[in-house]
Amino acid sequence: MTLPQEMTAIEITEPGGPDVLQATTIPVPEPDTNEVLIKVAAAGVNRPDVIQRKGLYPPPPGASPIPGLEVAGTIVAKGPETSRYSIGDQVTALVTGGGYAQYCVANARAALPFPQRFDPVLAAALPETYFTVWHNLFFRGGLMSGETLLVHGGASGIGTTAIQIAKAFGVTVFTTAGSAEKCDFCEKLGADLAINYKEDDFVAAIKDKTGGKGVNFITDMVGGDYIQRNLDCIAEDGRIHQIAFLRGAKANVDFTRLMIKRITLTGSTLRPRSIAVKAQLARALEDQVWPLLSNGSVRPVIETVFPLEKAADAHRLMEESRHIGKILLTV
Repeated sequence: MTLPQEMTAIEITEPGGPDVLQATTIPVPEPDTNEVLIKVAAAGVNRPDVIQRKGLYPPPPGASPIPGLEVAGTIVAKGPETSRYSIGDQVTALVTGGGYAQYCVANARAALPFPQRFDPVLAAALPETYFTVWHNLFFRGGLMSGETLLVHGGASGIGTTAIQIAKAFGVTVFTTAGSAEKCDFCEKLGADLAINYKEDDFVAAIKDKTGGKGVNFITDMVGGDYIQRNLDCIAEDGRIHQIAFLRGAKANVDFTRLMIKRITLTGSTLRPRSIAVKAQLARALEDQVWPLLSNGSVRPVIETVFPLEKAADAHRLMEESRHIGKILLTV
């Protein structure tokens, strides 16, 4: 197959609002020893892309400055040490950047075949949220059947994924969302209780539903004043995993409850983790979650699909927080 030397990609011309995302022409990347080159059919849009666009989340050393952390498409070239995949295979992959483009390189160990009956759009909705949820809830958090989980931002891509996977593994799931419509959707998706945080106090609601005990596990992307409130509604020996700070990373917090309840408070970012860790996550997902996707018991939730050249519109929608589930770009 003869590949073009140049491709269209969406670059961040300068830190700023959505309009700084502009189409440009750059060389087609070449796969390294352990990489595959994917002809991108669809790419996911995620909060880290928005933060990077604002100049607040630089790509790690060696990563592409082009935004985009997940892609799906067809392998058109590969490095000499990639034995699992062949030219023509369809894969979805977690990448450290470069997804908003016609072609993208990915480490073969962070790539996965499409689940059965998945098209590229559905497949592109998987890596960032599914890797993140598995990484925090199960890989690092040790979430187990029979426990209780509070997911903040239940209508987001992360939230809709966490609700479904946790329920599939026998966890009681509570969530927060910002409208009656979103709460209703989360409960239809499987949440045992969805709390409209604009109308109700989620701390009081959680204590009421758990007989005052609180939940075993909280995954939070909000931060700010939620940090103290999470400490108030976590159970003894509970775990709180911070994955983002939409309301800010600083708060005035009384950590007395941390000691009294023996709480584990931790956080993580997936993008800079080693390829060895990402490969371990990929294998666990393929073994534990891909069968659930293939049989339809778990499904990515997709809000809107934009063409690549409308990446700015995709970012606007994400920043408005009106969406439920994933926002995608098609190439």
